[in-house]
Amino acid sequence: MSNIVAIVGRPNVGKSTFFNRLVEKREAIMDDMPGVTRDRHYGYAQWTGKYFTVIDTGGYVTGSEDKFESQIRKQVEVALEEATAVIFMVDCRDGLTGFDRDFANIIRKSKKPVFIAANKADTPDKSVLASEFYGMKLGEVYPISAENGSGTGELLDDLVKVFPQEGVEDPHAGIPKIAILGRPNVGKSSFLNVLLGQERSIVTDEAGTTRDAIHSRYKMFGNDFILIDTAGIRKKSKVHEDIEFYSVLRSLRAMEECDVCIVVVDAQRGLESQDVSIIALAQKQGKGIVIMVNKWDLMEKDSKTADKIRKEMLESLAPITYVPILFASALNKQRIYQVMEKAVEVYNNKIKKIPTSQLNDALLPEIIHYPPAATKGKHIQIKYVTQVNAATPTFAFFCNLPQYIQESYQRFLENKLRENFDFTGVPVRLFFRKK
Repeated sequence: MSNIVAIVGRPNVGKSTFFNRLVEKREAIMDDMPGVTRDRHYGYAQWTGKYFTVIDTGGYVTGSEDKFESQIRKQVEVALEEATAVIFMVDCRDGLTGFDRDFANIIRKSKKPVFIAANKADTPDKSVLASEFYGMKLGEVYPISAENGSGTGELLDDLVKVFPQEGVEDPHAGIPKIAILGRPNVGKSSFLNVLLGQERSIVTDEAGTTRDAIHSRYKMFGNDFILIDTAGIRKKSKVHEDIEFYSVLRSLRAMEECDVCIVVVDAQRGLESQDVSIIALAQKQGKGIVIMVNKWDLMEKDSKTADKIRKEMLESLAPITYVPILFASALNKQRIYQVMEKAVEVYNNKIKKIPTSQLNDALLPEIIHYPPAATKGKHIQIKYVTQVNAATPTFAFFCNLPQYIQESYQRFLENKLRENFDFTGVPVRLFFRKK
């Protein structure tokens, strides 16, 4: 991550639109309402063979009524520290404002190469207005349109000249991804911040604080993976704002791209129908699953409470009973590293490959001892089993009459697989093929 470009500026000047154009995906949420972006948001871009990381930031203001103002400012300052170069985005239509001048002084202190992108210059007459921004004495001004892309080529040509090296296409390629999912306000961002030892995601008591899916590299205890903090997922009927709708879409997309889901549940509210829906969706997509019961420190409990709650949860999740459940507190840093250890264990179970000889040695005696029930007077004989190459543990059973294998017998075979080979937290797929 040597070439890093931070896109900064006051609210609603088009930073997220430009970010999406650079990474060539609709990753950052865009809306006409100021203050949509709150956390630092990373993506990867390429221009003329040079690769770089792009950071989208929240709008930098002072003296506003936005309760997130100070935390957004802190996130912007961290982005400026990390950056190799800075794109300072301003608005041609509004002209040079007092906020722009104040922020220019902060950028000047960073001593990083600065490129002023005068956005919304989509017509020649608006491009003329961009010259006003030379008054900040920060360097070259580039009239651009983040919406239609005009003028961005000249800006990027000059930007890549300041990079010390060509960069890496995707520094996160091939690294396991772990998504932190759950309903709003269960403590997902607090959990991420404690793990990373820094305020990576903004945390408040207000539900819906996190909007974009926030990716962070985590290297600790010999582990290396990407942690993804997501917006809280609620029922469709409860989602009224466009911004929240897009936040939920980003969370569902994060689930699709991850390897393991840590589903965070509020200990005081227990497992609700929406939590069950999230877990069922993760199971359907073949993801590894760990349930973290957060805010355990707020519960009145005795030595039997955890076992009782675990049993109730597994009953409501049936037939998804292979999921590990851990009781933790992000606030008190109680058992949070055990949650991560369990997530890594689940990931290793997910990528596990079992030799065909071991599979047959373990399962064929079980099948002989308890064969499938005869159907229409025909006896079903399973000859052998092998693991198939797939993203989720998948096994093919070869037999004479695959169409007559009952669902109850499939469950029996899955249970025997889990007994003999540890697949904790991972869905297992079985297929029956004609020998």
